Order: sequence, then structure tokens, then C-alpha cells
Amino acid sequence: MVGMEEEEEEEQRRPPVSPFGVYFNSSSISLAVLAVLEIEEPINIPHSRLVFLLDTLLLRVHPRFSSVIVTGKDGEQRWKRVEVNLKDHIKTAVFPENRSPEYYEERFSGYLSEISAELFLGNRPLWEIHFVKYPTTNAAGNVVFKIHHAIGDGYSLMAALLSCFKRSDDPSLPLTFPDIRIRRSGDAGGGKKAAVARALASAFNTVSDLWTSFSKTKLLADDLSPVRSGETGVGFRPISAATMAFSLDQIKQIKSKLGMTVNDVVTGTVFLGTRMYMKEMEPGSEDAETTSIVVLNTRMLRSYNSVHDMMMSKATESPWGNHFAFLHVGLPKLESTMARRSLEFLKATQKVIQKKRSSVAVHLNGGLIQLYRKLRGSEAASSYVYWAVKNTSMAITNMIGPTEKMTLADHHVKGLYFLLAGNPQNLTVTMVSYMGQMRVSIGTEKGFIDPNKLKSCIQRAFDLILNSTC
Repeated sequence: MVGMEEEEEEEQRRPPVSPFGVYFNSSSISLAVLAVLEIEEPINIPHSRLVFLLDTLLLRVHPRFSSVIVTGKDGEQRWKRVEVNLKDHIKTAVFPENRSPEYYEERFSGYLSEISAELFLGNRPLWEIHFVKYPTTNAAGNVVFKIHHAIGDGYSLMAALLSCFKRSDDPSLPLTFPDIRIRRSGDAGGGKKAAVARALASAFNTVSDLWTSFSKTKLLADDLSPVRSGETGVGFRPISAATMAFSLDQIKQIKSKLGMTVNDVVTGTVFLGTRMYMKEMEPGSEDAETTSIVVLNTRMLRSYNSVHDMMMSKATESPWGNHFAFLHVGLPKLESTMARRSLEFLKATQKVIQKKRSSVAVHLNGGLIQLYRKLRGSEAASSYVYWAVKNTSMAITNMIGPTEKMTLADHHVKGLYFLLAGNPQNLTVTMVSYMGQMRVSIGTEKGFIDPNKLKSCIQRAFDLILNSTC
């Protein structure tokens, strides 16, 4: 009897998995982040040094990297600390030797597709590091961190990964991020009448956003189109990927000319390129009802701390975990001449996003899902999130990466991008800034969407917008 009581007490002491961690580790959804590091020189890290780095840095960043998820007698998922055998988490790709960079580029793409569809084993901590020591057209080698989203969101995972890196120019200094300045929508002035008008607009937009989220989950789904098949099980299929890089200086040039935010410009560019792809693949589908899930890190609404502050356990403004929300943003329809008048499309996108910014639904959605979980249980809440995502066409998420070049075990990282595996949609667009560039990655269901053709459309959309502002 005493033993059972002690076991129950120990179980209750284990930290619970965060709500979104539960939703993303269910029979409906299993999300993982693939962070890809493009290395400048051939990869030659002694195994003993790698084990030392992971043991002394990554595993000590947070207990989640040495824990597994267990379900208690009360049905709640909790984190249980375990002994970590690092050999189980270090993977090395093996390809034929002495082939061309183009050959290895294709093999690496296939390797990413393969590991994107592999589920984590439940008896090990939910992360892996993959080494691909073959020269591609972009790098002398690649390192891929695969981490389950239950461990944390992009903000947390970025902090954890960067604990393993040093600044290339001065290893004694911490890596830093660009300053974030949150611009509030609308003019804060104008007196009482303007304040009342803003409050009414915010209330209307909030109700509208909540209805959109509910209807997409329970009532309405996007039209089937070249970017949405509507099939179930998409999240457990392999993905294909393509990436492109845009100059942050050019993005800021467009931003300044049009009075927009960087997010407005990049999101509008992706939306325009997506509509152009739809039109090319199936004329007429550019008018299809198409909605994007836009993922917002709720910490980013307040502040963005330095790497040092992120790693501090008492950093209350940027705690570890999954602290984000999502909103449904409809893509503007592509009118007959809109591709030529690209700025009109960009402004239409900005208008939609501004309405979302004046809404407090971003804070309410998470609370409503939590209430649903308490009333119906975790699996029902996971199913709710699944349908809220599946009934839309795409997802967009972004992170801010380091300003300086970084090194991993004295290997220089020339490029950085990330992908999302396990998304029940056919299309995911992820973005991260690094060394003055915005790296945009397209993850698509393999065989359904042509990622390279979509990449070409997004690049053409950016060129149209850039040329129109020059």
C-alpha cells in the first residue's frame, strides 16, 4: 500500500506535458521540427567530442531532452526523466561514394523526405541529430536536428539548439538576434471617438475570427485545389522540400516604401506566389476558397530576449514550452490582372492581416481549446485542433535567427532553415532569418504539390513586388 502511494506521489511530481504538447502528440497529429544546418567545410567531428557537446550542452538546456512522455493513471501525459543513450540519437546517412554534388543534393532531399515520415519511438527522448557528410550544391555537408514539437515551440527549440553553437567572429560573445519592435495596428491617437471606434472594430474582428476558427473546425472546409487535397492521413506521409533566400535589405526596402511590416511583405509574397501556382496548375482555382493557418508566438507579442535571457530559468517573459496561437487568414483572390498589379495584392493581404492584429482572438482561441479539453478530454481537444488545421489549405510560421555567423564544433554554418513534419495540410511554409537573409522553406506532401514550381512562383511574386517598388 505504501509502495503504491509513493508511486502515485512520484507520478504527480512529474511535470505535465503542455496543452499544445499533448495536442501535437496524439493519434491525430504528431508534429516534429527539422532544423537543417548547411555546413561550409566537410564535416569531421570526432564522435567523442560530439557526445561531450550533446551531453554537456543540449541535455542540460532543459530536462525535456532527457525525458519521455508517459500517461499516468489519471490519463494525463507527463514527462519522465530517463537515462539517455546518445548513440540512439546520433544518426549518420550512408550514400554511395564519389558522386556529384547534384547527385547528393537529390539523395539529401530524399533523406529529408524519409526521416520526415518516421515517428519517434516512445521509449526514447523525442529528438535526433542526423549527419549527412556528402557535398550538395549548397553545402559541403548538412546537419539535421529532428525534434518533436511536444518538447517546445520554435522559440524554445531555437534557444536550445543555439546553446550548442558559437559565434564565428568571436566565440566568447553570445549570439544575438535582431531587435523586435512590435508595431501596434492603427493610430493610438484621435481622442475618445477614435478610441471607441477602435474598440468596436476590435470586438467585431474578434467575434469574426472566433467564428472563422469554429466554422473551419466544425462546419466549413476550404475548397479542394492544387494546394489542398482534402485527404486524411497527410500528416503521416513523406514531404518534399524546396528553399529560397531573400535579402532582408530588399524586404525592408519594400516595407519602407509601402508602410508595411516585414511580416506583411513576406506573407503577401508567399500568398501571391501560391495563387500564381494555383492558376498555373489549374486555371480558375486561383479563386478557390483558400485559408492559411498563421502561427503566432505569443511571447513575440511582448518581447524577444537574447539567447542568454532565453536560457535563464527565471525568464518569465519567455518561458520554455509551447506558447503560441494560430489564426485563420484567408488568401486574397487573384483577379485577372492582379499578378501584374502585385502591389494591390500585397495591400489586400496587409488589410486582412491588420484586421487580425486588432483582434484579441489570438489570446482567446487557446483558452477555448483548453476549456474544450477540460470538458471533453485531451484526445477530443487534439481532434479539434486537427480539424481546425486540416480544413484549411496551408500554414505559415516564422522565426528570427541569429544576426552573426555561427559555428558547430568549429564547423561554420553557412545556411539555416527548418521544416515541419506531421502537418495534416499539404503545404507548410516556414521562414527564418539568418545573417541578413530570410530563408523561406516549402514543405509539401510528396507527389501532390511540386515544391520547385511553387518556389519559382514565389520568387517571381517577390520580383514583381520588388520591381514595382523601385
